[in-house]
Amino acid sequence: MLEAVFFDFDGVIADSEPLHLRGYQAVLRADGIDLDKSEYYARYLGYDDVGLFEALAHDRRLHLSPAKIDEWVAAKSTIVEEMLTNGSVLFPGAAACVRAFAERVPLAVASGALEPEIEIVLTHAGLRNHFAAIASASDGVRGKPEPDLYLLAIAKLTDRLSQPLNPAACIAIEDSRWGLEAARRAGLRSVAVTHTYPATDLAGAADLVVDALSDITVSRIEDLLRDNGSAR
Repeated sequence: MLEAVFFDFDGVIADSEPLHLRGYQAVLRADGIDLDKSEYYARYLGYDDVGLFEALAHDRRLHLSPAKIDEWVAAKSTIVEEMLTNGSVLFPGAAACVRAFAERVPLAVASGALEPEIEIVLTHAGLRNHFAAIASASDGVRGKPEPDLYLLAIAKLTDRLSQPLNPAACIAIEDSRWGLEAARRAGLRSVAVTHTYPATDLAGAADLVVDALSDITVSRIEDLLRDNGSAR
């Protein structure tokens, strides 16, 4: 039976990737650096803020001090938080999906976004109380595709529940191959939703690929777990 569900945030619950891109662009443009949309989605979407700036510096052969990266992260966070407070950025069906699973199993977030950004959106949407734990870039662990965020989310949720979880009986809902790889390496089953990338890019990396969050039901996930268990 399904024991818990772990949601990625950007690209799954919140349609906030365009806001993050605008934040990155504003910060970088102030220092004369351009980052276009196609490059962001092809190369940098899977990174948290620090990881993106470090990867960009490597790619562009920029010599950045840790202090400069911290400055960019803080400036970008301020810009994105202001945009997030100005309206709902939830994907269609996100609230219903979260509430349906919350009625049956514990939920957690495992995201490369900063925790204040996650808190703003979930609180504004009335969903914060449905999540027992949040693991985010604010925790200072390695970003996806490393498994650290999922391992931390499992640990936090286990601590809240005061009982162990079997990762193979848990589902991660993701929108990118980076996230799906992180979930797999943490021992979780996964569902990919095609909010950001087409199904052809996600096939083979997830146990199930769907076009919308409304396609992810408790009964469908439990059937998936049973089928996978039988296959093993």
